[in-house]
This record gives sequence, structure tokens and C-alpha cells, in this order.
Amino acid sequence: MKVELLRAWPRRFERIELQLVEAATVLEAVRAAGWDEDPEVVAYAIFGQRVDGEAMLCDGDRVELLRPLLADPKEARRQRVEERRRLPGK
Repeated sequence: MKVELLRAWPRRFERIELQLVEAATVLEAVRAAGWDEDPEVVAYAIFGQRVDGEAMLCDGDRVELLRPLLADPKEARRQRVEERRRLPGK
């Protein structure tokens, strides 16, 4: 079966396609890609839905390696709105 793995940083990403045996797990795919030693990875997702490492993969799945959030999304939005309010002419 064919799966895609993706890991991303703020301004770049890496993507790899793998051919795996049927009934492979997320952790097996990550190991096959050589990404099992990445210390920044805190979780995994398949098509944006969080899963654990033992989740079974299906043909065509996209596995995403998740990193911790750098900022709280709600707080970041509040700060952007506040900045816009301070700009002249707004």
C-alpha cells in the first residue's frame, strides 16, 4: 500500500511517499521514513485527525507528524486584532 508522510515547520516542510505492507501502523511508517528520532514530534494525525502510533493505515493515507504549538491560537488572534486597532487610519 502507498502512504504519504508529512512534517512541517514554520517556513518549510518535508514530504515522502512510502510503499508499505498491508496493515502497517503509523509508527511503522514513521520508522520506514527514518523520522522516528525527531524530538519535536508530539503526536500524529491521518488527514488532520489525531491518532496514536498504533493506528492502522489504509492505502492512500497521509500521515502528519505534529509539533507543539508555538502560540495559543486564540491569543495570537487577539494580538493581531489589537495591532490592527493601533495602526493609524484603521
